[in-house]
Amino acid sequence: MSLALPYGERFMPLMKTSNPALSQNTFRDLASSQYGGAMEQTARMTLSGTVNKTGVLLICALATAAWTWHQFIQSRDMGDVAPMLMVGVFGGLICAMVTVFKKEWSPVTAPMYALLEGLVLGGLSAIFDLRYPGIAIQAVSLTFGTLFVLLLAYSSGVIKVTEKFRLGVVAATGGIMVFYLLQMVLGIFGIHFLTVNGAGPIGIVFSLFVVGIAALNLVLDFDFIEQGVRYGAPKYMEWYGAFGIMVTLVWLYLEILRLLSKMRSRN
Repeated sequence: MSLALPYGERFMPLMKTSNPALSQNTFRDLASSQYGGAMEQTARMTLSGTVNKTGVLLICALATAAWTWHQFIQSRDMGDVAPMLMVGVFGGLICAMVTVFKKEWSPVTAPMYALLEGLVLGGLSAIFDLRYPGIAIQAVSLTFGTLFVLLLAYSSGVIKVTEKFRLGVVAATGGIMVFYLLQMVLGIFGIHFLTVNGAGPIGIVFSLFVVGIAALNLVLDFDFIEQGVRYGAPKYMEWYGAFGIMVTLVWLYLEILRLLSKMRSRN
């Protein structure tokens, strides 16, 4: 497809992803924005630019995570990091929503999201690591290992994003999100899914399944960003693409941390 086509026509064929930050309508919505005409090459999204900005977001998250980790390790009192966790959770949610609805703000809101999520990740990691020494570095290693392996598999063509693959991952992700929401609502009334959340065989298998689906979402994110680069998205979408990867990585890390804690609790 030629990049000389009008902007709106160029973005209509883009497929969907289960990542809410990188949804089917992400580029389609841009078709009716102020970027309706042809753009200069330097004003377009590039793969290298997206990779660089993903690195910036990871550094932001690691910086604040290291700070909350240090605060907890010094006192070993959850009360010292609880306020930062709350700020990170609600602040990160607000930044994520703003970024999704105001994509052109992503050069500012994406780093803010990463900094706020770092507060959460650092605090939770320190708490888990106090109970299960070494679990945090294991979770980080597995998360980045999964990222690089899937990126290699995708870029080499070992994993191909077909329509069946895409629909399967989207459906599984939606099912997991519905289950988590249902679990939160029922938890208010004292109903808990102890078997699924426990360290028994069913709980382990469920966590493995969720980790697998979270990892496959990275493949859909890679494909979506590649499509954006191919069809000439505006430059700020590099930040938005990096933000989408960050959302998936946060989810993947938390699920791996949860899985490892279940396995360690069995020992």
